Amino acid sequence: MSDDSAKRHDGEKHAGPASTSPYPMSRLAPAHDLVDVAREIQRADAVLASVATGKLAQIAEQIRALQEQAREVLTAAQRDAELHRAKCQFRKRIGQVYHLYREASGALYFSMLSPEEWGGEPPDPYDGSYRLEADSSWTPAAEAEARDGRAQSVRLLLGS
Repeated sequence: MSDDSAKRHDGEKHAGPASTSPYPMSRLAPAHDLVDVAREIQRADAVLASVATGKLAQIAEQIRALQEQAREVLTAAQRDAELHRAKCQFRKRIGQVYHLYREASGALYFSMLSPEEWGGEPPDPYDGSYRLEADSSWTPAAEAEARDGRAQSVRLLLGS
């Protein structure tokens, strides 16, 4: 036997636990087969890919939700800007509900009178009722109670 074939390990003898040895520590220990190591790496890659895919899917869903929220914010801002441009012959006050009508020309205007207060026959087509909020936004009157409930819930959570 030559010196090269007799020598299998060039480094120091492993001093740690047998489970961390880079080579079998006894004749009964399982051999470290390159195929087993490759299989373990393949399994780890599959698990990591699955975890990464799951996290990316979650991020994609969050992006879609944020995009939808952005669309809602832009739609509300556009509506609010249009409502602020509506004709108004009185001073608007925060917290008050105003009724929107559309003239034959298409121009919008606010009135303090609801369609019922016009005796059910307003002078122009009715386009909805809105409450002016402190942040200069407009809340449809039908949604005002729900908005107040959400605001109350937030105040309770914050301890205010």
